[in-house]
Amino acid sequence: MTEEIKKEAEIQEGVVEVAEDATETAEAVDETTETTEVIDAEPAIEITEPEVEHIGIIEANLKADLPDIRPGDTVRVHQILKEKNNKERVQIFEGQVLACKHGKGVTGTITVRKVIGGIGVEKIFPIHSPSLSKIEVMKRTKTRRSKLYYLRDAKGRKARLKTVSMDKKEAAVEE
Repeated sequence: MTEEIKKEAEIQEGVVEVAEDATETAEAVDETTETTEVIDAEPAIEITEPEVEHIGIIEANLKADLPDIRPGDTVRVHQILKEKNNKERVQIFEGQVLACKHGKGVTGTITVRKVIGGIGVEKIFPIHSPSLSKIEVMKRTKTRRSKLYYLRDAKGRKARLKTVSMDKKEAAVEE
């Protein structure tokens, strides 16, 4: 990718040099004819800047329908998986959010953990990934930490978090 960008920059520099040469030759022709008129020398090749706006590309890839996800929430992540023969299916991963990292921007991720057969499984999901079709918040809990990594080792009562009613939170936000 970076090699392609370097090649494009070299090509553009070459175009600028050709355009400068064209203007110099137009001025030289004017001097040989010994006229006092000024010739507006337009370059033979028009120089165009690439019209790529990085902000527009980033905003285009952001998802607008994301719920408010916090550490401690129990979420259901719908992930689109591509299988053989160009088939797609949706796999649901339901678990507890241990961490939200890198903010809500393009690079934002959530770490979701669930226990399957006595073994803890964690997945890190980029929240704006096109492979995620939907994220649902199933249950909200009260936490006093932003990273809940202690839940990896906690068993029984220490692993419990206090459940908060989601209706009250949503009503408070609306008012």
